[in-house]
Amino acid sequence: MDLAFSAAELAFADEARTWLEEHLAGDFAHLRGRGGAGREDIDPEDLIAWERELASGGWLGLDFPTDLGGRAATLFEQVLFHQAYVEARAPGRIPNIGMTLLGPTLVAFGSDEQQQRFVPPILAGDEFWCQGYSEPNAGSDLANVTTRARRDGERWLVSGQKVWTSLAQYAQWAFVVARTDPDTERHHGLSYLLVPMGQPGVEIRPIVQITGGSEFNEVFFDDAATDADLVVGGEGNGWQVAMGTLGFERGASTLGQQTGFRQELDALVDLARATGVVDDPVLRQDLMQAHAELEIMRWNNLRMLSVLEAGGAPGPEMSIGKLFWASWHRRLGELGMRIRGASGMVGVDATVPPEDPLDLGYELDGLQRTFLYSRSHTIYAGTNQVQRNVLGERVLGLPREPR
Repeated sequence: MDLAFSAAELAFADEARTWLEEHLAGDFAHLRGRGGAGREDIDPEDLIAWERELASGGWLGLDFPTDLGGRAATLFEQVLFHQAYVEARAPGRIPNIGMTLLGPTLVAFGSDEQQQRFVPPILAGDEFWCQGYSEPNAGSDLANVTTRARRDGERWLVSGQKVWTSLAQYAQWAFVVARTDPDTERHHGLSYLLVPMGQPGVEIRPIVQITGGSEFNEVFFDDAATDADLVVGGEGNGWQVAMGTLGFERGASTLGQQTGFRQELDALVDLARATGVVDDPVLRQDLMQAHAELEIMRWNNLRMLSVLEAGGAPGPEMSIGKLFWASWHRRLGELGMRIRGASGMVGVDATVPPEDPLDLGYELDGLQRTFLYSRSHTIYAGTNQVQRNVLGERVLGLPREPR
């Protein structure tokens, strides 16, 4: 890849920096330097409002076609925007699942009608989505889903349970993998449905995490209805579409995620300097290792994105990125606790005694939340073990693991 920036791309970067500086003010000034994975220091409603503010400036869906409300930005322009975002100390982004996952999936697999109906509202920040994949007995083994959808005239009726559904309590829509052919098993007979959340047949139950937050949810569908034509990629082709979505999850969307990683690492370096532990040769080596691995992560992601920009489709090699960043961020959380020392084991007393037995009764700081939350990275969206199997069997051509 030729990483020399053109005059137009440098002008694009200047536009992004200027816009961010002007808009991280007023009602959004308090967001600077806050948020990020596992940190609940910003109300999700504020972050959703920030997504709408980004949309007002045309900064959502940079790589989407202009006829769908995007900017058709080049790969380099996307990289430059995310760099400018970090430099501006803009907040860690809320997982905008509609923009990063469903939108690219609709462009790749959806009908023209589905694209025109759903992509523009996503890029305008008007509709928020959640992902209906995992179930109690179908996590990394997605083909084991038992959620079913039966045809009833001009609609589908969906029944079943999904779990670990991020930010479902704020979503207007969900994309749901369900079995539409009851006589099939495993990868066959699945369909990829678009289901409205605000209806009587949908119940959301928050899951309180070890961090005290409730980003994840259980979602129960009881004959929840959706229109018959809201099947992406055609009935029975849900596995192919779902794998395409995971490819986008492990591809373009991680570029923004890495901006938060960079901020976290920079903060750790500052903390190590402030406390004097930066003089510890082992910690210095581990910080340098984290920096080098973050650069490797960036270059690997750019390599993957260059395939997508050239018109290629996400493939199993996208698991390289998921395996790498999940393990890296877990190690970063552990490194943060080592830098903090014994104080990292102590929470701050909550100002109000907990009435809910699920309340922690104390508050966690950003480093503690990162340490706890990062444990989940190697589990969700495909465990590390599953990613290694995918790479071994589908990329390296090794024999299948014994079942």
